[in-house]
Amino acid sequence: MWTTDQVLGGMPVETFLRDYWQKKPLLIRQAFPGFLAPVTPEELAGLACEEGIHSRMVLEEGGSKPWELRYGPFSEEDFARLPERGWSILVSDVEKAVPELMAIIEPFRFIPDWRIDDLMMSYAPPGGSVGAHVDQYDVFLLQAWGRRRWMIESTPRDDENAYIDGLDLRILREFNPDQSWDLEPGDMLYLPPGIPHHGVALSECMTWSIGFRAPAHADIVGAVAEALVDRIPPKLRYSDPDLAPQGNPGEISAAALTKLTRLVREALTPDDAALQRILGEWLTERNLNLGGLFPDNEPLNLDELREMLEDGAVLRRVPAARLAFITQPGKVLFFMDGECVELSESGRGMVEMLCREQHVDAEAAAKYGAAIWPLLHRLYARGCLMFTDDE
Repeated sequence: MWTTDQVLGGMPVETFLRDYWQKKPLLIRQAFPGFLAPVTPEELAGLACEEGIHSRMVLEEGGSKPWELRYGPFSEEDFARLPERGWSILVSDVEKAVPELMAIIEPFRFIPDWRIDDLMMSYAPPGGSVGAHVDQYDVFLLQAWGRRRWMIESTPRDDENAYIDGLDLRILREFNPDQSWDLEPGDMLYLPPGIPHHGVALSECMTWSIGFRAPAHADIVGAVAEALVDRIPPKLRYSDPDLAPQGNPGEISAAALTKLTRLVREALTPDDAALQRILGEWLTERNLNLGGLFPDNEPLNLDELREMLEDGAVLRRVPAARLAFITQPGKVLFFMDGECVELSESGRGMVEMLCREQHVDAEAAAKYGAAIWPLLHRLYARGCLMFTDDE
């Protein structure tokens, strides 16, 4: 099992967050010492052929136009028609399709879970790349197999006019790298948002990307506003029983504007507790594009679930599930794929365990008494937990 200390090259988490996170790049040689990829290029290609898996193919040459982007699922014939060079295959959310790969994500959980997006895997033959580009999120680039050369510009860019027109991808028109490294299996490069970078396969290679969520301000505010609007009783209507005559019928009067402004402000300025709940629900909302990666659990009542655990079965967290909690005075809000369960303050330890651990067995559950069983049953019924294959 890899550890946070290992993947940061022995650097304390506090040092990394202070000096590098969202500030400057960092190369870590042998972040995953002696790394042997548990997924082969052939297995990655197989995932790209499956329904419900988000996969893409980038053809620098050989497509209908330069840097053509194609979406999966693909077929064996699609791969057979590829040229020898100049293409890449990318598969997102691989850890959600192959839960064992959560072991790759685990060392990065010093960053809050709600900020972690996915493990994306890419394969390219020699010379393959996805072009020089800029990401608006943090990413750790782990070299999993073969060799890749990474080139970067150290100064962040945020220029919407910097990209070549007419392409499927946002490829930089100009790229002037000032740093370059050749990565071997186990090496890793951290890049903060906005850093222009370009990775070129020096041999057949796989690069694995641990990417992070960075919601746009507009999306955050829009989600909160939408939730607040949904809370307004539909029967409420504008009224003006104190309407007075006015000189011109075309004027929106100061009195009307005062009333309209007040009702908008009252609706869109919830107290902190209500706003926190809305944010928790939104940040943990189930990604419907990953619907095929949730289990079709056999219906069980609470007693049946408890009996199975006490007989030795083990529940595993479904990697696609989003769990989180918020502590408020006297209570804990526990979020499971967008649903909020309000618990007393005494439930915090139980919630912390469910958010932290990947597995739950009878011994772990017993520490929290009878209160944990309804919560486990609810998580199981929602498809946030499933029984392990070796139950």
